[in-house]
Amino acid sequence: MKTYYRLVLTGLFLIATISFSSAATRDFFDLRIYQFKTTEQQTRTENYLEKALLPALHGAGIKNVGVFKPVETDSTFGKRLYLLIPHRSLDQFSSQTESLLKDKTYLTNGKDYLDATFDNPPYDRIQTIILNAFSGMPQLAAPNLKTPVTERVYELRSYEGYTEKIYRKKVDMFNAGDEIGLFNRLGFNAVFYGEVLSGARMPNLMYMTTFENQASRDAHWKAFVDDPQWKKISTMPEYQKNVSRIEIFFLRPTGYSDI
Repeated sequence: MKTYYRLVLTGLFLIATISFSSAATRDFFDLRIYQFKTTEQQTRTENYLEKALLPALHGAGIKNVGVFKPVETDSTFGKRLYLLIPHRSLDQFSSQTESLLKDKTYLTNGKDYLDATFDNPPYDRIQTIILNAFSGMPQLAAPNLKTPVTERVYELRSYEGYTEKIYRKKVDMFNAGDEIGLFNRLGFNAVFYGEVLSGARMPNLMYMTTFENQASRDAHWKAFVDDPQWKKISTMPEYQKNVSRIEIFFLRPTGYSDI
């Protein structure tokens, strides 16, 4: 009997290990949206990100950290800043703050931000969204764009679902339905596709594609809508009415962004 239980426990351990290993191959993303009331707040936060946080994350082995601003014509320009941090595991995400607090250079370079007083904060609020990469694109990819940073367009999309079950159909559309493959074939330069694990709007998925400029973005989406593969999967019965709300954010990378 003892041998039997040992075998059962060993089997369960192996299954758990395999499941964990499979999940660990998919990145986790920490997407933070800083909100500002003043230009001074944005300047202080950007100085902290550029001089303290990004160097510290690089030193901890976290690469391809993205920092983005809304395009100049957006009503939130000067009022928001987007920070995207990729993690190889939830453990890496959860231990990040503790690790940073042991980094003396980070604490020194980030002092103005970290030690801000209650009556002079460097931001108004921070919204944090935690995502798990899609199985169809398990790791973040840095785009290969040639135009100046001031011309590039990064498109962040948020798709909400009516229910958890219906939402899964849209996730499946990207993976099993190969919508990701279609984006790849048409050269959308995707940075990530992710399932929102925790955020203000649930159930929810988000993804980011990138383009040389606005004209390139518009041309790519026209090609997408006209493509026979999209016409086919968009009319499949199992993928109908699987999105309740779409939000689109047009962004540009800052000069110190890794991606």
